Amino acid sequence: MNKVNIKCMASAGAVIPAYKTSGAAGADICALLSEPVIIKKGERAIIPTGLFFSIPEGYEIQVRPRSGLAAKNGVTVLNTPGTIDSDYRGELKVILINLGSEDFTVNSGDRIAQIIVAPVTIGSFELTDSLDETERGAGGFGSTGK
Repeated sequence: MNKVNIKCMASAGAVIPAYKTSGAAGADICALLSEPVIIKKGERAIIPTGLFFSIPEGYEIQVRPRSGLAAKNGVTVLNTPGTIDSDYRGELKVILINLGSEDFTVNSGDRIAQIIVAPVTIGSFELTDSLDETERGAGGFGSTGK
């Protein structure tokens, strides 16, 4: 198992990310709120965590939904996966959307998402006049079948 040292500053009351099982790929992150936030069905909210990271160059942190929150309540991360770049030093905030049938209350300390540490590959974009042919070609949005 590879480990990447990530510095983390936490505001008073913030919960440090934690892996809940030995095989977990994602570490849970929690809300840090002065008062509960109600996300009405069909609406979204930006939820602060009180966490700030210094991620080594060549890595990112991806913010992903928690499967239980999505399955039980219809609440998920809107921009999945969200990316925290290595040069960002602001607070990690999570955009939650309520796709469920009931309003959802987020309380301080609630596990709202998970984060994954991932290596970044930098692409080199080269301008060209043509692209190589493939069997799929330009087909998209269901072109390969159901």
